[in-house]
Amino acid sequence: MANDEIISFSSGDIPALKVEGKTLPEAWEKSLVEVWSNGIAIKTQYDRPNDPPSRDATMMMVIHEPSSEPRIHRALPTGLDELEVYRQEVVLGIHDHWIGGHGWSYSYHDRLFNYKTSTGHLDQVQKVIDNLADCFYTRRAQAITWDPELDASHHEPPCLQRMWFRIIEDPQKGLVLNMNTHWRSRDAFKAAFMNIFALTDLQKDIAKKISAKIGKQVNAGRYVDVSDSYHIYGSYFDQFKGFLETLKTKTFEQRTYETSFALPFFEEARKRIES
Repeated sequence: MANDEIISFSSGDIPALKVEGKTLPEAWEKSLVEVWSNGIAIKTQYDRPNDPPSRDATMMMVIHEPSSEPRIHRALPTGLDELEVYRQEVVLGIHDHWIGGHGWSYSYHDRLFNYKTSTGHLDQVQKVIDNLADCFYTRRAQAITWDPELDASHHEPPCLQRMWFRIIEDPQKGLVLNMNTHWRSRDAFKAAFMNIFALTDLQKDIAKKISAKIGKQVNAGRYVDVSDSYHIYGSYFDQFKGFLETLKTKTFEQRTYETSFALPFFEEARKRIES
């Protein structure tokens, strides 16, 4: 199928697609190729007058070993230092104080760790840890971001909607924390990789905190990522086609980084954050 062919489905349905991979870069690459090849052409509310319609699909990504190397794709939409800044935004909330200014009306970290309720604020991640420590196989360990009162009419509501967790007792691997995330909308090329990089780091952090609470080792297991609208914007089709060319001309090793390569850039970002 030609990469520049616009796909149209006579049924009028949004395609529901699925990809799997051992590592984060592998699954992310596959998801991009799949939505480009089999997604539908549809307009978005962010299109400029001359932009072609986006490629769009409902997407499920299964990453079997999200902590395995290589963990970083060279086509990430920003520098390695900014990847660390984003990770800290999601996991540590370093920019939560920007809410109400800097054009921010929310952050994922604030919604997950400081969710506004009728009686105050709730640390949903801590409740996830407590629930799983009490019962490994509970189906109630989840955290949400959506606030209907604020988000239903907001011009830029959260893309991440929900995280769900469950622990499996594996004869070989021991206790394994599985994680699912559910997304309303997702820029497949320029946001999804960074999202998953940060959230799988949060998955490891939650596993570590459960381990400390129960006195037993809990390891981060497979990660599943579900997007209702997983899209490649028409505004950057030319740039995306350049990415597709690298799949033909470079090996997987040439398209990815081991985390060890990125550590000096991460350290530079940490110094900048602390200063």
